[in-house]
Amino acid sequence: MLKLEEYANKYQTIQMKRTDGILEVKLHTNGGPLHWSLLPHGELTRAFHEIGQDYENEVIILTGTGEAFSGPALGPNGHNHVSHPVTAMEWDKIYFEGKHLLLNLLNIEVPIIAAINGPTLRHAEIPLLSDIVLAADTATFQDSAHFWGGLVPGDGVHVVFPHLMGTNRGRYFLLTGQTINAQEAKDVGLISEILPLENLLPRAWELARYLKMRSPLLRRYSRVLATQELKKKILDLHGYGLALEGLAATHNSNETLNK
Repeated sequence: MLKLEEYANKYQTIQMKRTDGILEVKLHTNGGPLHWSLLPHGELTRAFHEIGQDYENEVIILTGTGEAFSGPALGPNGHNHVSHPVTAMEWDKIYFEGKHLLLNLLNIEVPIIAAINGPTLRHAEIPLLSDIVLAADTATFQDSAHFWGGLVPGDGVHVVFPHLMGTNRGRYFLLTGQTINAQEAKDVGLISEILPLENLLPRAWELARYLKMRSPLLRRYSRVLATQELKKKILDLHGYGLALEGLAATHNSNETLNK
């Protein structure tokens, strides 16, 4: 089993602090909102694994920094992190990290509370996989980096959004680059509470302390049971989606180079 001091300070984009068994995980880039890149892609993959290996973590709070959770948004004319011809070995690193990122998150066997502190425009599926999802009233949600930004939506979003929103709404969300606000997100079942930003993290800690009052095995096994169906879907479909995403990225980047 790992200890907090072995991993808490090793990541550039993740800050961690633990009080009475409640681990707060805050995402950031240079102390501001998380700017998505291959750096947090790899760091989150490893951090989720290590958090799950620390038996002294009893409840997790996942949040962002400042007035946004993750970004920036991409669009039809935006640039993704795949901007040159991709070789099989280059994509394999993305494939490896991507395949393990969501599974490592779901393999954390204690309840996770997301406190989404603002717009979540890149990899919104990560906080939305939490057991309890809270959002600031300023939050918006978009999958800007995949179909809308030029990549096949195969990096887990093809599993998570249809699962959470319903098949047709999930596909519409992914293929149109739809942006939904906090109230719309609550209406379709992505989040459970909307709060002013200043009340968001205190509410997350209030709920974490409530969960902490329950017995350890009740918390742990409830989390395991609640995530089992999603883990099966991720195991069945995530790797296939990443492979197709990589194949299209190779074609698209070569097409761009030849223009």
